[in-house]
Amino acid sequence: MATARLTRVVTFSASHQYYRPDWSAERNARVFGECAREHGHGHTYACRVTVHGRVDDTTGMVVDLRLLDQVLREEVVERFDHRDINHDVPEFAFGRQVPTGEALAAFIWERVARRLPDGVRLARVRVQEDPTLYADYDGPAENQ
Repeated sequence: MATARLTRVVTFSASHQYYRPDWSAERNARVFGECAREHGHGHTYACRVTVHGRVDDTTGMVVDLRLLDQVLREEVVERFDHRDINHDVPEFAFGRQVPTGEALAAFIWERVARRLPDGVRLARVRVQEDPTLYADYDGPAENQ
């Protein structure tokens, strides 16, 4: 039986700030640079989610695209689009996770992976902030 990878891309616009309240303003600026500025900054993110599985003999697909689109809409777009990630996504509130591309990719992986049907697994989540910067997450260490 043939297996394949399928990638779907969704976009969202959001703002964030890299800031740790347990650090001084000077330390935040030194470690995070411009990303630590008080009012944050925004991106139009591209989130690429790649799934892997057996190609169904009847449909020719690895996964029902309607299902994958629904999962990505609910877990990524509705959660992040036109949001201030630090204020609107509790897991990234100040004092919790810093909303880096790496942290966002791992966060999205956790939510999407648990909603995929049997026989379909995540291969990669890529969160791209701009044409020159992206983070890939290939799953927890036991996936490697």
